Parts: sequence; structure tokens; C-alpha cells
Amino acid sequence: MSESTENTSRAIFSHAKLIGGLTLVSRLLGLARDVVASHVFGVGIVATAFSVAFTIPNLFRRLLGEGALSAAFIPLYAQAEKRSKTDTGESAADFASGSFNLLLLILIGITLIGEAVLGWMLWADRGSARLDRRLLLQFTAVMLPYVLLVCSGAFLSAILQVHKRFGPPAFAPVLLNVCHIGVVVIGAWFLGLHGQDQQTDHVIALQITLAYWLAIGVLVAGVLQVAVLWPALRAIGFRFNLRIAFWTPAARQMLKLAAPLAIAAGVLQLSVVIDEFIGWAFMQGIKDGAAVESFSLLGHTFRYPLALGAPRRIDLAQLLYQFPLGVFATALATAIFPKLSADAMEPGRESFKRTLRQGIEAALWEGLPASVGLMLVCEPITKLLFQHGNTTAADAALIARSAFYFAGGIWAFSLLLVINRAYYALHDTVTPLWASVLNIVLNIAVELPLMWWMGESAIALGTMVSFIVQAIVTLYLLDRKLGGLGTGQLAKTVGKMLIATLGMGFVGWAITFVPIYPRAETREAWIVQLALQVGLAMVVYLSLCQLLGVNLLRQLRRQSTPAIKPE
Repeated sequence: MSESTENTSRAIFSHAKLIGGLTLVSRLLGLARDVVASHVFGVGIVATAFSVAFTIPNLFRRLLGEGALSAAFIPLYAQAEKRSKTDTGESAADFASGSFNLLLLILIGITLIGEAVLGWMLWADRGSARLDRRLLLQFTAVMLPYVLLVCSGAFLSAILQVHKRFGPPAFAPVLLNVCHIGVVVIGAWFLGLHGQDQQTDHVIALQITLAYWLAIGVLVAGVLQVAVLWPALRAIGFRFNLRIAFWTPAARQMLKLAAPLAIAAGVLQLSVVIDEFIGWAFMQGIKDGAAVESFSLLGHTFRYPLALGAPRRIDLAQLLYQFPLGVFATALATAIFPKLSADAMEPGRESFKRTLRQGIEAALWEGLPASVGLMLVCEPITKLLFQHGNTTAADAALIARSAFYFAGGIWAFSLLLVINRAYYALHDTVTPLWASVLNIVLNIAVELPLMWWMGESAIALGTMVSFIVQAIVTLYLLDRKLGGLGTGQLAKTVGKMLIATLGMGFVGWAITFVPIYPRAETREAWIVQLALQVGLAMVVYLSLCQLLGVNLLRQLRRQSTPAIKPE
């Protein structure tokens, strides 16, 4: 490996370590946030309405902030920084400022139109006795301005990432989780909610009050997330200037790239939102205090296939599989994207291919064991984290079933995060767009008919199948587009990873049959189950990788540690 290649690899994985470390803190706090919330709210009507409402601003964050505009902006801005100007002669600084002005205009328009639509829907629904529907609309109306804050923060983070300032953007999500936990803990104490209250009308009213406070806390967190980025932005010379023109040729080029990315770059979040709303649409509801268990369509009556609280349970199951994605795969893809963008237009693209292969290997090295590992421990980890307070054993069992199927796709989610960055760096937005459409259609085609047989876990199965198909198809097309990615060497390395993963899975499954494996339904027993399976699985996987010559962990450590040269 040449010195320049080694330095590049060292920088990428050093940045990935920083992002991954801060993201780990954020994810752990996010996990604590949902554990606390599930204890106080359970998975009932209030928790479900808030969970679905919160997916709306998160969808726009993915589509506009971290998704479409950022994915279109980073390659253009990275290349402008490299050449000191855009293709149209605009300075990189003016391009960044003008693009931010354009984003603000779009976000203000979305927020105003969204609030008007929600106001009309609330007015039209004023005579309805469906409390779940009314709460969903009200919570969404309160939190919709978060779209403006979180998308602005995500776009400003993209500017910092091009300048290799990864710390503040990775730290910003921590603030949301801290605010969320603080509001729930302090608010529950102030209102007298203890987490094991009977779901009387009085308790539900108190939960609704706390949920409104939580929605306001989300807006406060959004302000803090933007504020924490400004010192780093000023250090790189970025200035917010409304006088900078935003409708420039470079901005129009960015929007042209961003239009298809509005679906493609946010497909994971879009899939999450679709799953949540399918769960909401086919879930039993409450009207005048009584359960609504069926609906009429074309003169026929059908039962709702999902029990009350299905979207919230799906949300908690998604939290478990997204945890390893956020800690490693997202950090890797974020760190690798500026480098891919800068190298994409180089003759021959050898550096681009080399960096991409490293990203794919690293994503699968983590994704494959994470998939099998979560499938092994989904029951004890779900019981340990969520089976307490207002979340019952029956709720935990349903969460675990969904988490099992979600887990089967972690490796595909991880792979897609890297592959899609490669397409965006090449300014190819058409292929990810059609792959995303395929994903969504296949997801719905799998989960809708199976819900009456499998219940809410059918939603997780549809997500797993659709992402596996998308990952395989897009990797194959990318290999053809690049005239060969070196898939032969990739296949050899990935094959060894598969052998190590299967060996890890067999040992993790076999340990459940030995006498020392606890079988009691207690918190202590679940902790021991997790410790035995996770600890043994890690040892077996790393040992088998070492025996098979997959030394990726040692390579990452070596590349992220500067070599000491003799004077």
C-alpha cells in the first residue's frame, strides 16, 4: 500500500472512529430515551400517536437535511473546494451560503403549508370521537417547526463534513436525547406518573400533558442542535448572509440532482414512515372509550390485523436494529463520502474503487455479525430494555418478534449506506431512485398480505426482504457501472466473514442448551443470557476472522494510528 493510500485510509477510519464514538454516545442516550419513555407511556394510545407524529419531521430531516440536498450538495461543494470555485465560476463559500438560503426558503414554505394543512384537518376532524387520530394531528402540528431546525442543522453539518469537521455534527443529536430524557423524567415526577399506573382517563390525560411538553422539548432541542454547530462553522469561514443569491446555476444543478434523491437518499427513513403509517392504518383504535376492532370496505367488514400500539412497538423494534447502523455503518458512510466525492471524477477512478472496496468490506465486517447477533439475543434484550412499567410481557414478545426479522437485514442496510454514497459521488441519482422505488413496492407487497397471518412482524419481514434485494441489485449495477469493482477479491473476503458469522451463530445458539444458561424470567437472568451470548459471540467471531486471515480490525487500528517514523 502506497503512503498516500495509507494516509487516506488512516484519515477515513480515524474520522469514522470519531463519528462512531460520538454516535455511540448519542445512540446509548437514544436507547435510554426510549427505555424511559416506554416505562412512563407504555405502548398505548398516547405513545403511539407521539411516535407516529415524530416520524414526520424525521422524514423531512432524511429527505432534505441528511438526504436529498446534502447528498447533492456534498459532491458539488467538495469539488468546488478542491478547485476553489464551482463549474459556473461561483466561489465555494458563496455556493455554500446561497445553498443554505435556498434550503431555508424551502423549509419555511414546507412548514407554513404543513401547518395550514394540519389546521384544516383538525378543523375537519373536530366532531370525531377518535382520540388517537386527534392526538396524532395535534402532536404533529406542535413538532412540525422542528423540520426547519433539524434540516438546517443537517445541511450545516454537511458543510462541516466537507471540511473534515465531524465532531460537532456527530455530537448535535446528543442534545435531542438529553432534552427528551430530561422532559420525561422531570415531567413524570411533576405530574405524578410512575410507570405502573392503570390506564384510567385521568392517567391518560396526564400522559397527554406530558407528551405536549415533550413535543415542545423537541423544538428546544432543535434550536440547541443548530447553535452547537456555529462555532465550528465560523472557524471554517462560513457566514450566514441573506444577500447571497440562491438561484444560481450551481444551485439549480444541485436541485436537479436533489429531486430524485428526495426518494433515494431517504429510502430507509421513508420505509420507516411507511411502516409506521401502515401500522397506524391497520391498527385497532379507540372511539368513545371503546376499542374499534374492524372496518368496512366496499360493503364488507374486515378485522384490523394489528393490536393497539403496533406502530410504537415497531418503532422500538426498529431502534434495536438501527443501533449498530448508527454506531458503525452510518459513521463509516459519513466519513467516506467526502473522499468518494473528491475522487469520483479522477481519471481511472482507481482511488475511488479502492476506497469503496474498503467501505464495503468494513460495512459487512460489522453488518453480518450484527444481523446474526441480534437475531440470537432479540428476546432477552427486548425483555431487559422494555418489559417494565407500562410495557407488558405481551408487548415485549411482539417487539422481539419484529426485531428478529429487522435484524436479518442489518448487513444489507449497512451495505446500502456505503453503496448509495458511491452513486451520489458519481452524480448518478437515477439508479438509487429506481432501486428505492423497487424497495418500497416490494416492501408493501410482502407486508400487506402477511399482516393478517403474522401480525405486526410482517412489517419487519417486508422491510428485511426489500432491503436485501435492493442491496444486491445496486451492488451488481455499481460493479457494471465502474467496469469492475474487484468483486472477486471482495467475494473471497466476504466469504470468510460469512464462515466466521455462521460459526459465531452456531456457538451462540448452542450455548442456550448448556446447564449454565439461565432460563428464569427475571431481569438478572436476562442480563446473564445477554452476557453469555454476546461475550461468546464476539470472541468466536473475532477468533475465526483471525484464523481465516480477515484482519480488518487490526487494519483499522493500524490505519487510524499515525505511524511513527524515525528521524
